[in-house]
Amino acid sequence: MDINEEMDNAYAALKRGGIILYPTDTVWGIGCDATNADAISKIFELKRRSETKALICLVSDFKMLNQFVEEVPEVAYDILKYAAKPTTIIYDKPIRVAENLVGADDTLGIRVTKDEFCQRLIKKLKRPLVSTSANISGEETPQSFAEISPEILKGVDYVVNLQQSRKTPKPSAIIKLSNDGKVQVIRK
Repeated sequence: MDINEEMDNAYAALKRGGIILYPTDTVWGIGCDATNADAISKIFELKRRSETKALICLVSDFKMLNQFVEEVPEVAYDILKYAAKPTTIIYDKPIRVAENLVGADDTLGIRVTKDEFCQRLIKKLKRPLVSTSANISGEETPQSFAEISPEILKGVDYVVNLQQSRKTPKPSAIIKLSNDGKVQVIRK
């Protein structure tokens, strides 16, 4: 399959309020438009995950990051610039995303993706893309496309037909940056 065709198909599913299964710069992800509360609810239902357990989203670049966080702490840019691996940062006071994506403490984990397909899809959508591992809550994160359960494959509206033979790298590092300057490493 051609990357442009896959992008068009994934984009069409997202615009219809659907959920997609797609390769990210880390693990295979289940995603949707981060501003669509109904689509986000479908992901919680498919994963059998409590809506109190936060999901993260991907943005294409720093410019988009600034559009969806009230105030990005300066240190975030340095952390992301020098990170050796994909890094998700939990920010205070996300804005312009669906309410059911935001944590009870008014935070949201966001990763600036370096994956070409993800960047292009997000730029076309002009909104962040929800990204959560392609597994039922509590089960192991699949290390390859072949390990994704039939329930997940059947439960999404579109499966991106790219990179299905690659081994999945590890999940991202997660760092919580509070606006008061506190930095906390959640996952290395």
